[in-house]
Amino acid sequence: MAMAEEQVPPSGNAPAPGPASDYRVEVKTEVRADAQVAPPADPAANAAAPDEAPPASEPNPFASASSAEGGAARPQAAGGAGEQSGVNLAALLEDARAKADDHWDQLLRTRAEMENLRRRHALELEKAHKYALDSFVKDLVGVRDSLELALEAASNEKADLASLREGTDLTLKQLADVMSRFGVERLDPRGEPFNPEYHQAMTLQPSAEVPPNTVTTVVQKGYVLNGRLVRPALVIVSSAG
Repeated sequence: MAMAEEQVPPSGNAPAPGPASDYRVEVKTEVRADAQVAPPADPAANAAAPDEAPPASEPNPFASASSAEGGAARPQAAGGAGEQSGVNLAALLEDARAKADDHWDQLLRTRAEMENLRRRHALELEKAHKYALDSFVKDLVGVRDSLELALEAASNEKADLASLREGTDLTLKQLADVMSRFGVERLDPRGEPFNPEYHQAMTLQPSAEVPPNTVTTVVQKGYVLNGRLVRPALVIVSSAG
């Protein structure tokens, strides 16, 4: 171990101090045998050495903080999920309300349309019942005109009987054509077997010329409309003689 330089003062027997150049400086160096000299530090080794970890027994001050932050984050995350779920439910409820309003509006419109359709059908049915004979009346008017002309001709004193008969025959033919166009058929069952569905017997008349239960005389002709009986024919039926 090196000692600091000391200036030795002159002793009593020493000569008087002279100039500054006469002073002597003695340097004493004392080296201890048991002293150990530390080797010089290696910069490269110090740079490469990793940082030493804290002892295992030393508590980690950040552990409790991390745990506290995690515990606080979990309730916060749960609260965020609940809020998101509430928003979704509100949106679904609003969508359901909008659809319900739309369906209610469609229902009201459909009910109004059905009511209008029912009224229109009722009006058309009433018109059909009231004016069902429109076409038939138009054709029948022509027959009436012919009959009026025939009556006017018969009122003349110079009227020809043959012409009146011919005119009447044409009028009847015109009426028969009109009735036929509308499905009206005449029943004239002379010489046919008696049919209670279309004939009405007035009396029985014994006859040897025709088989029993045969129509011998037609008192009044009958009529059917499209196969449906309108008026039965009044007839006289033969019986065994």
